[in-house]
Amino acid sequence: MSGVAALLRDGVLEERVPLGPLTTYKAGGPARWFATIGSRPDLDRLIETGLAASMPILVLGRGSNLVVADSGFDGLAVKLEGDFLAVAIDDIEVIAGGAVPLPRLARTAVDAGVLGLEFFVGIPGSVGGAVRQNAGCFGVETVDRLRFATIVDLVTGGQRRVGPDDLDLAYRHSNVAAQDLVVEATFGGEPGEPERGRELMREITRWRRDHQPGGTLNAGSVFKNPSDIEAGRLLDELGLKEMRVGDVAVSSKHANFFVAGPDATAGDIYQLVKQVKDAVLERSGTNLEPEIQFVGFEE
Repeated sequence: MSGVAALLRDGVLEERVPLGPLTTYKAGGPARWFATIGSRPDLDRLIETGLAASMPILVLGRGSNLVVADSGFDGLAVKLEGDFLAVAIDDIEVIAGGAVPLPRLARTAVDAGVLGLEFFVGIPGSVGGAVRQNAGCFGVETVDRLRFATIVDLVTGGQRRVGPDDLDLAYRHSNVAAQDLVVEATFGGEPGEPERGRELMREITRWRRDHQPGGTLNAGSVFKNPSDIEAGRLLDELGLKEMRVGDVAVSSKHANFFVAGPDATAGDIYQLVKQVKDAVLERSGTNLEPEIQFVGFEE
């Protein structure tokens, strides 16, 4: 039995799996191949098939910054689970698998008396996504707390353990490539009273509830902030709040959040982002860069 057939038999690999339900927008089509990786042996088996070397690759975290075209993704989507959801504490270091949700990472660290990772409670992504995008909020970024990341090349199978300087981390940027899979990361904190960390997490949660459209289908911040103004404020000043395409609209609560209704399509989301981007460029001369990753679209 071929490696692909064996992975299909074992449920590690599937065909034509809808990706929309795995994103926060709940819109989008299927992946040609979908691999659910729960252990290092399964990861090695996938790499040995050579699938990743023969087609586009999409590493899927918690789908909080992703829009997949309605026609789907003609490639290999890879999602970690199982062993990659583990979190361990070593003194003031927190070692987490690439699939660990960031809010869970923050709470686990605080409960163990390790402070400094509380900002992650406000980011609905995964550890792997945080490394890939240098995620951050409230004045703290992943680069400020990351010590090491373990990355596996899905094409060659090579593994490397790198620090922040090796990753070229900057505002919503890293040199982590499409074929790179962040399987683990180590973060450094500082000792402190858990209640102090819990209070800070409550403050972060309250702020998000008061200032962002929670309880809706959205992907967080749509655009990166330009150097001179917050993107949401710019959109607000240009009168773009509540601009709409289909069942997707710019939020009236925070203009850098685009909220989708139940009938929204991935095409609606893509077109609204494009139209807002074009309007901002025309009216202000500012060329906004999306934070959202668009996959499977022709442009």
